[in-house]
Amino acid sequence: MFREHTKTVTIGNKKIGGGNPVLIQSMTNTHTEDVEATVRQILELEAAGCEIIRCTVPTIEAAKAVSEIKKYIHIPLVADIHFDYRMAIAAMENGADKIRINPGNIGGADKIKAVVDVAKERNIPIRVGVNSGSLEKELVEKYHGVTAEGIVESAIDKVHMIEEQGYDNLVVSIKSSDVMMCVKAHELIAQKIAYPLHVGITESGTAFSGSIKSALGLGLILNQGIGDTIRVSLTDNPVKEVEAAKIILKTLGLKKGGIEVVSCPTCGRTRIDLIGLAKQVEEMVSSYDYDLKLAVMGCVVNGPGEAKEADLGIAGGDGCGVLIKHGEVVRKVPEDELLSTLKYELDHWGGTGV
Repeated sequence: MFREHTKTVTIGNKKIGGGNPVLIQSMTNTHTEDVEATVRQILELEAAGCEIIRCTVPTIEAAKAVSEIKKYIHIPLVADIHFDYRMAIAAMENGADKIRINPGNIGGADKIKAVVDVAKERNIPIRVGVNSGSLEKELVEKYHGVTAEGIVESAIDKVHMIEEQGYDNLVVSIKSSDVMMCVKAHELIAQKIAYPLHVGITESGTAFSGSIKSALGLGLILNQGIGDTIRVSLTDNPVKEVEAAKIILKTLGLKKGGIEVVSCPTCGRTRIDLIGLAKQVEEMVSSYDYDLKLAVMGCVVNGPGEAKEADLGIAGGDGCGVLIKHGEVVRKVPEDELLSTLKYELDHWGGTGV
């Protein structure tokens, strides 16, 4: 299903495209110049499952910080550049594993060439990024507004700017906050280029609305075999982006590992704080890397039956609850011991612990 003919691109210690697994990206929101804060956030994102991280590089100080940051992290670092070609060069000279630029806003052909020359010398991939919000005026006029066709034409034009310099170590990104426009644009560009695609719904919103919009858009795109890296862009802690991305990939069957929590909606039969319990369980299991399904059910009447497809589960009652394994009730425990009982089972799952 996936575009196995897509060019394989190496980013630090990761490979994308060419049938490789879809990888999760996020972006720091620290000042990159603050090495300690940036490293702390990247390590937190790594622990959450982030596989590629992007940092903004608006100053020479930020570019120089890249070399220090890379000493302490374990995933590839992408330098995000806007307007100043010198920042792209400085970031690469300081060890950036990839740079993200829009060739249309960093100057003329001579400045693009200067950036490409350094990238070529160091074999550093360039991510060519185009957003619907910055679509060129002539393309807006040509297509009578911001359209998927205009976004694709703009992106291909930027790709050609780099190719004309004799370089094709590229990743392409086309983003829009309009979900269906974004989907259509990816469908169009996937037919026109063979470079890996970084996929995301830009400016999607808060953790709640943004996760829903991203799940819809990314789901429609990825399910067609389009996309090699993803970012769920949220107005929230970047860790939330990674958590949402993991659920999207796992739901589509594109990622293994990590516990999938399923929980029933509350109803009149519920006699425990199911909402609170489900949130506690979801938080607790994030540190386990087992590939299993865990059910959190609100009543002991239908709970075992509803949880029969889960590997492990708990169901609450009136002051008590049950532990369920593969659809069978194996233990009855007081309500206040449900969480600790579940943790014990996870710690000893398969006899290996965490």
